[in-house]
Amino acid sequence: MKQAIDELIDWRDRVALVTGGSSGIGRAVVSTLIETGMRVATCARRLEPLQSLQADLGELGERMLPVEADLSREESILAMFTHIREHWGGVDVLVNNAGLGHKAPLISGSTEEWREMLDVNVLALCICTREAIADMRRSNVAGHVVHISSIAGHRVPRGSGVYSATKYAVRSLTESLRQELREIGSPIRITAISPGFVETEFAARYHKSEQAARKTYGRYKVLQPGDIAAAVRYVIGQPAHVQVHDILMRPTEQTS
Repeated sequence: MKQAIDELIDWRDRVALVTGGSSGIGRAVVSTLIETGMRVATCARRLEPLQSLQADLGELGERMLPVEADLSREESILAMFTHIREHWGGVDVLVNNAGLGHKAPLISGSTEEWREMLDVNVLALCICTREAIADMRRSNVAGHVVHISSIAGHRVPRGSGVYSATKYAVRSLTESLRQELREIGSPIRITAISPGFVETEFAARYHKSEQAARKTYGRYKVLQPGDIAAAVRYVIGQPAHVQVHDILMRPTEQTS
């Protein structure tokens, strides 16, 4: 047992990028990784919520780099990576957390909402992954990429066709990346974490209703953002020969 503990990876002073760090799961992951000794860059469309998190972290806030970025635009993503490279040399761990959902069915949804989900949930994830892996390979680090996906990538909730499709895409991209990394003999690892109901702002935005969100999260005790952050900490800390490929998490009382 002692040998196994000794083999756990220590990421202290290494650099993580957590996308969508202004609230919910992203905010919890940023705090958790900083508490473990990492330096963490994180992005959002507005700086104010990130600056609020940085202030809440107190002295630990010095280990956080807030970046304003619109992940629906490639030039904004590339500018973010340039900013991180200039400050800290590049990314060692990437947590692709940013994502969004619209209740936009296939027979009646708007093209604009479909496009936004595809741009952020799929294309931005691909661009961030490409750029982060370039950093990891340039610095010859055995890095780690973590996709925060969804249980909707394992079954299709009623009325969520396009949103669910984006999460099935993440599931496919996780395996595709694993295969590509193995083909080039890279030590970089890849993990997808697929939660069920987590108490965040997601439900209110998805249903465009605070009342619907309270109903969604009030039926039983749902997952909390810290539960997902703990899973991220677990997977990146495993010994180098251990790749936790997929974690499927549900509240104990969730039926589907």
